[in-house]
Amino acid sequence: MSKDLGKTVVYSALEVANVCGVANQTAINWIRNGYLKAFNTPGGQYRVYVDDLVAFMTERKMRIPRALVSNMKKKSCRILVVEDEIGLNHVIKTYLEKKIPEAELFQAFDGFEAGSLISSKKPDLIILDINLPGCNGIDLCKKIKNIEDFGEPYIFIVTAVQDKDLLDQLKSLNISCVFRKPLSLVDLLDSVQACFTPPPPKGRRPVALIPKE
Repeated sequence: MSKDLGKTVVYSALEVANVCGVANQTAINWIRNGYLKAFNTPGGQYRVYVDDLVAFMTERKMRIPRALVSNMKKKSCRILVVEDEIGLNHVIKTYLEKKIPEAELFQAFDGFEAGSLISSKKPDLIILDINLPGCNGIDLCKKIKNIEDFGEPYIFIVTAVQDKDLLDQLKSLNISCVFRKPLSLVDLLDSVQACFTPPPPKGRRPVALIPKE
């Protein structure tokens, strides 16, 4: 296991087996069958990130050693930025990383990529452009709302469209905030911080809708 400070902690298949109390071959089978996410070293050995191991054990209701949890990256929230304008996507991600260093940021540039990351990363907040290649933003919002596996993330909509019917439709989907382009990063930051400082209680409530005029 890598223990160098500042580096991501990874485990070998044997170390995974020891943590889970199973045979080494069982851990290897989990990886080969796609149950446990892993990668290969240049020498062909399996390695598992601590976050993926904890997620795997949590899903299967396995006891997680305290030392394992302490090795995870200390992140207070996960935020997914979904925006097909590459420059704006990077600006939002960079700004929020600077202002909220404890947050973990992910990026998607179309609807298909967004759906995959929502399923795998379970973000607490999604900043979503309503007009996306590959998927309509409204359809994606409905999918997020109707699929329990996606969790119950906050959804912030970013759009250049000025349409009262659209706003009414977003309200019906329990969208947390709506921001009109050009986007104010300061307003965005204020709303993000309102969600996570202090941390939201279980059964989170959306922030007030912000119809930008």
